[in-house]
Amino acid sequence: MPNFKLKQTVKQAANQAGLVMVGLFVGVVLSLNFSASADNVKSASLPVEELRAFADVFNAIKQDYVEPIDDKKLVTHAIGGMLAGLDPHSAYLDVEAFKELQVGTQGEFGGLGIEVGQEDGFIKVVSPIEDTPAFRAGLQAGDLIIKIDDAPVKGMNLNDAVKRMRGKPNTQITLTIARKTEANPIVVTLTREIIKVHSVKSKLIEAGYGYLRVTQFQENTPSAVVEHLNKLAKPVALKGLVLDLRNDPGGLLNSAIGVGAAFLSEGAAVVSTNGRSADAHREFRVTPEDYLRGSNVDFMRALPGWAREVPMVVLVNGGSASASEIVAGALQDHKRAIVMGTRTFGKGSVQTILPLNNSTAIKLTTARYYTPSGRSIQAKGIEPDIVVEESANGSARRLREADLDGHLGNDRDADDQANEGEDREVAEPLRFELAGENDYQLSQAINLLKGLQIVQERASK
Repeated sequence: MPNFKLKQTVKQAANQAGLVMVGLFVGVVLSLNFSASADNVKSASLPVEELRAFADVFNAIKQDYVEPIDDKKLVTHAIGGMLAGLDPHSAYLDVEAFKELQVGTQGEFGGLGIEVGQEDGFIKVVSPIEDTPAFRAGLQAGDLIIKIDDAPVKGMNLNDAVKRMRGKPNTQITLTIARKTEANPIVVTLTREIIKVHSVKSKLIEAGYGYLRVTQFQENTPSAVVEHLNKLAKPVALKGLVLDLRNDPGGLLNSAIGVGAAFLSEGAAVVSTNGRSADAHREFRVTPEDYLRGSNVDFMRALPGWAREVPMVVLVNGGSASASEIVAGALQDHKRAIVMGTRTFGKGSVQTILPLNNSTAIKLTTARYYTPSGRSIQAKGIEPDIVVEESANGSARRLREADLDGHLGNDRDADDQANEGEDREVAEPLRFELAGENDYQLSQAINLLKGLQIVQERASK
């Protein structure tokens, strides 16, 4: 049985201007990352022969390609290809993509509201964001976008596809979707709108049992968590709390630390990172310098005292990635909560945003991160303490890190479990509202909390 006394803290987060995130929204890259300056990159010896080959190819294209090609375009494509060939999360960010990355952390951006990745040359839907055009149109995780308006997607750069899907609010876009369960492509027309992501939601499931959902780790998420916790306990003191991290693609690292800080004691370790550079060797704890970013106001001062002692269940699934895996792993390692659900996505790598001199940037994988006990979740994910499928019949099959071409291996476990511990697939896609009447996992979490309450009451007699 978990120890519900808080024993946790968090240490160093990103630098003052550091961004730390995960996932790819339409127009917004979210990958667990540190922000750094390109000036800090040490110059490396250049491979002369390989650069000669590059120059030869460049010259051949300039002279003989069927149409004239701009030098900048060729170099940009070369940089993009060089980064894309490393792993699924390294990428070149042009001026627009770099701006969108920064704007996206504020919780508001324009577009369709889809988390996307790339697979076999197509754009793959990781998950539609709730209350967005994509969600309302019925797009599902695993859908392949094969056409954007009249443009085939096959071979299209991910950033280019994202740009096409972005646009002014109230303008329309037509997507052609390939879905495994459908024999013919699905054509949907969506109207773009400003996507405002409210990263924290809460409600009382019933008297004494609260529900808190984090949909994404944004800059204001930890302070919003504190606000919601205060509201939840106003009618009556809580006997149990469910923290829902399902389908949460991640977000800012300091935000993950802040959410962990709401439930763990000061100074407790939340996550550590390790890579080749000295800066990549860091430990993050529950301290203001780690979870506050650009703010002098410590929102944790308003945290209700019960938050660090109330019995907790953390719900996760294959859509829980990066920052949400950090929080789940920390609460699990410190035995602060019972983790329930299905195995998480397995995004355990750190990306550094390196701004370049022309208002562009590169997103480069520079380290792996580890839970407080030293576990690497890269390509493995967090295994729940109690496995509960999404329905009594099983769960929908989800795309995971280990399914991505070129993914990093797990450096602390030779078996990255790419094909082990999969969800028990259901024949038809599951359609239910999280925290709704048909939310099987949530009902099981509440039942568990009630059982723990009975055990505690009997033990105190």
